[in-house]
Amino acid sequence: MASFIIEGGRRLTGEIVPQGAKNEALQVICATLLTSEPVRIKNIPDISDVNNQIRLLEDVGVKVTRNAPGDFTFQADEVNMEYVQSDEFLARCTKLRGSVMLIGPMIARFGRAMVAKPGGDKIGRRRLDTHFLGIQKLGAKFDYDIRRGVYDIHAGRLCGTYMLLDEASVTGTANIIMASVLATGTTTIYNAACEPYIQQLCHLLNRMGANISGIASNLLTIVGVDALHGAAHTVLPDMIEVGSFIGMAAMVGDGIGIKNVSYDNLGIIPYTFSRLGVQVLRHGDDLFIPRHDHYEIDSFLDGSFMTLSDAPWPGLTPDLLSVLLVVATQAKGTVLIHQKMFESRLFFVDKLIDMGAQIILCDPHRAVVVGHDHQIRLRGGRMTSPDIRAGIALLIAAMSADGTSRISNIEQIDRGYENIESRLAALGACIKRVEE
Repeated sequence: MASFIIEGGRRLTGEIVPQGAKNEALQVICATLLTSEPVRIKNIPDISDVNNQIRLLEDVGVKVTRNAPGDFTFQADEVNMEYVQSDEFLARCTKLRGSVMLIGPMIARFGRAMVAKPGGDKIGRRRLDTHFLGIQKLGAKFDYDIRRGVYDIHAGRLCGTYMLLDEASVTGTANIIMASVLATGTTTIYNAACEPYIQQLCHLLNRMGANISGIASNLLTIVGVDALHGAAHTVLPDMIEVGSFIGMAAMVGDGIGIKNVSYDNLGIIPYTFSRLGVQVLRHGDDLFIPRHDHYEIDSFLDGSFMTLSDAPWPGLTPDLLSVLLVVATQAKGTVLIHQKMFESRLFFVDKLIDMGAQIILCDPHRAVVVGHDHQIRLRGGRMTSPDIRAGIALLIAAMSADGTSRISNIEQIDRGYENIESRLAALGACIKRVEE
């Protein structure tokens, strides 16, 4: 276990480059299982969730070549399906949420997949029904061993079909797409997730020889092919990290540039920060966030106070609500944060309240934040990171606070943010990693 010791109150300045997108990387890495030929992927972030996923593929027999930092070649020409059924493999799955995305490519190419209930953030129920129902519609059979907590999935060649998803699940959509590309006939997926991560997965699969149309919409049509081949792909910048840096710059920045953000793939994120009064200046594909001594929360046209809520793309990603909530603590005005998708993601606000923030937690999904307008500074304190996104939000809060803070369980932050302390130190932050 490790902790961060943060000396608050330091103003940051300079430029920072976002890492590759974590959620996209987890998907496209799994897609390499769909062919025996080499697939080269660049801009893979060096974070624990992605590194663990890569090691999991290596353990099942995928050859992984590290060409350069963030640049890997994967070749799945000797996959060990016996290992996939082992207790060791299944135990690994329970610690890694991304392991669930092995189901689609494995059942499509090998006709067999086994996976234990995956781990990940403790942010409430994250059901797998969409994954399973979609792959079942393609012809797969699911058996659940309740004693071992293991799903055993098997099929002959899958058959294309029409399906209307019960929710626009990003990972569920990714799994179904990967299962469909080698199916016989045509698969139509309605209410598909259409986040940039999904678009990128589809573009990679098409370069590998798949036939996917409707990309960027919620209606995908996939004409199955007999086999896929090798290709090359570059992962997008991580929009969640870009949003985290915007929030950090608003709270403690003295003028911060964020380079190469792939602006067109940020969606509503810059606009959402502007509703909190944060200036986000665009220069081509770069952003500049000036120093904010004050920023004022907007109101709706009828005068009612602002509500920020998450929604499937192109709505606001739920992964940024924690950061937006922290930014609001020093704004002028009041905002309701409505976390619709996960019922435990707002439970970190008690730590902000201990730091002096004025927040009313209405229920597991809603919190009202009354901004201090920098009239009352947050106080440093001791806290624990419950999940990746709350962890970075608490780090931003600690950087803006008076005094010294200690954040424990920073392994959660490491799961999603690459070398975060050294990258922020280059901007002037004072963050020290210590082992407990």
